Amino acid sequence: MAKKDPKELSVEDKLSALYKLQTALSAIDEKRALRGELPLEVQDLEDEIEGLTTRFSKIESDIEDFRSAIAQKRNEIETAQASVERYKSQLDEVRNNREYDTLSKEIEFQTLEIQLCNKKIKEATVKVAERQEDLAKTKENITERQKDLDHKREELAEIMQETREEEDRLKAEVKDLETKIEPRLLDSFKRIRKGARNGLGLVYVQRDACGGCFNKIPPQRQLDIKMHKKIIVCEYCGRILIDPELAGVKPEKVEEKKPKRKRTTRRTKMADEKEEASNEE
Repeated sequence: MAKKDPKELSVEDKLSALYKLQTALSAIDEKRALRGELPLEVQDLEDEIEGLTTRFSKIESDIEDFRSAIAQKRNEIETAQASVERYKSQLDEVRNNREYDTLSKEIEFQTLEIQLCNKKIKEATVKVAERQEDLAKTKENITERQKDLDHKREELAEIMQETREEEDRLKAEVKDLETKIEPRLLDSFKRIRKGARNGLGLVYVQRDACGGCFNKIPPQRQLDIKMHKKIIVCEYCGRILIDPELAGVKPEKVEEKKPKRKRTTRRTKMADEKEEASNEE
């Protein structure tokens, strides 16, 4: 038997299919709500660990750079010391004061270079020690966060296992229902549902009011909804409105408030006679 074109369905059938779709989607939302904030917590922990891992790599790179700088400065010290020794040996062979002064300045310069290199080495050594402490703390943080992540993943996996079968069934039902609804109407419904705070794109009338925003619906509009002649949306929240009976819900009766009766005081015959007597006096 060929499937009926969704465009050929009556308004009543369209609304009925939409309500079934809304019910299935709400059930999926409930299943996801059981997970609470766990998926977000897992994502946050994964992002945090990724950031810490990047920081760990950066610290390791910094330590390597400082160590390379230390090795370079040590090579420079060796070169400077060799130059000092050479210049000192040349001092014994100078023939005039000019050569002596030149060699003395070179020795002084190379000595200062050695001192400067030693200072740089000390600074870099301190930096290496500091970065190694940061590296140890970062590694400890990664270990702690990884434990938290493993725990959250296990907890989430347990909940997912409990709800997966039912959720898969509901998703299959949603997919089947969507094929029975006109594409334009389905798109409108999804757009309304996306903008609704509680995920309800279609609601039934409750106590003469919209089941979504609870604003009163005029009697004539309620009659139009019951007639199932056209798709009607709430003029306040934009949700699609459906008759409770079509949704299979027994409508609630609105209790009318009885006007309060005024208390009347009865005048007795004796009270009237007393009043007449007082008037004659």
